[in-house]
Amino acid sequence: MYPTYAQAIACLRVCQMLSNTYRSIELFRFDDQTGVVFIFVNDELQIIVPANGNWRFLNATEF
Repeated sequence: MYPTYAQAIACLRVCQMLSNTYRSIELFRFDDQTGVVFIFVNDELQIIVPANGNWRFLNATEF
C-alpha cells in the first residue's frame, strides 16, 4: 500500500507549515496496514494524515 495523492500533498503542506515555524519533525511514518501517516513533532504536537488528506491533530486519548 502506498500513500494517496491527497495524502502526499497534505503531508507536504503540513511539513512546510512546521518548517516555517521552526519545528523539528522527530518522526514521519506511513503505516501500510492502516494507510495513515503519523507525524510526531513533540509530546504536545502529533498529526495524522488519513488517506483522504484531511490532516488533524492527534488526541492523546486515541492511543
